[in-house]
Amino acid sequence: MSSPTDAEITTSTSDADTGVAAVVYNPIKVDLDAIKSVVATAEAAAGWGETLWFETTKEDPGQGAAQAALDAGATVVIAAGGDGTVRAVAEVVHGSDATLALLPSGTGNLLARNLNLTLDNLEHSIDVAFTGTDRHVDIGRIEIRHEDNSVGKHAFLVMAGLGLDAKMLASTNDELKARIGWLAYVGAIFTALRDKNQLRMKYSLDGGSVQSVRAHTMIVGNTGLLTANVLLLPEAVIDDGQFEIVMLRPEGFLSWVQILVKVLWENGVLRRTPLGRRMMSKEVDALNYVKGRQITVKLNHPEEIELDGDGFGTATAFKAEVHAGGLRVRVPQA
Repeated sequence: MSSPTDAEITTSTSDADTGVAAVVYNPIKVDLDAIKSVVATAEAAAGWGETLWFETTKEDPGQGAAQAALDAGATVVIAAGGDGTVRAVAEVVHGSDATLALLPSGTGNLLARNLNLTLDNLEHSIDVAFTGTDRHVDIGRIEIRHEDNSVGKHAFLVMAGLGLDAKMLASTNDELKARIGWLAYVGAIFTALRDKNQLRMKYSLDGGSVQSVRAHTMIVGNTGLLTANVLLLPEAVIDDGQFEIVMLRPEGFLSWVQILVKVLWENGVLRRTPLGRRMMSKEVDALNYVKGRQITVKLNHPEEIELDGDGFGTATAFKAEVHAGGLRVRVPQA
């Protein structure tokens, strides 16, 4: 990922005397008493007003709480929860005058990882929320057409996916995930890999010609890094105004081996040094990468779709586009 430029980061010092923070928290994911203690210390040190608190629910994963925070005058909205909470809060905060701050509290924490933010450090995360700077990043907007012809409009920060990852998420036991984290996905991965169904679709990139393709998986990425330091989309940059899109097209066991070598070894290890980049192999047929600002997809059959690790049912078509620099995120001072 590229380092932010001076134009992409704006200092928040001028807001320090008048700032009001709001915490939108998932009560299942966080230790609320511990957070309140740290926040009280940080807000006093920064000279901010009293922090506001809004709880998410199963019916409202964060959008309503975030809107209530904005309506109450919050200038920084701290998302305390997993990737789903962050996505829901960002969906409301983007385009407003407020800034999103992250208190990573889930199993993935994908946005925090892609921004190189500290994980599992409550004091540091809260300190950044009150004393950090604002970085402008891209946010994805997507319209999903479902089987009943209804259209859902959402935002995503990391990835939208069809195929393997969406089926894996649909097969994951939520209670098991809550107990053992990402290990809960192991069984679901094997279930998804045994699924022989291919995606059959037509897509158009940036309003160009329509392409027909068969693929096992399609992922539209605003960022490229997954958990365990897996770099799936090596050219996805969170502030370049473009998606990187990958289509996995394996034709058997050897194709899956090629994909694993490319993603885990070449993207994850070799790409990180000049010498390693010279050692990388050519692109493999099983992985097809493209880049663009907008993609429209029409599927032959309804398929499971996910956004930032949460399932959003089945889709018959979708349109995704980048809102370049549409979200301010609090990051540490340089």
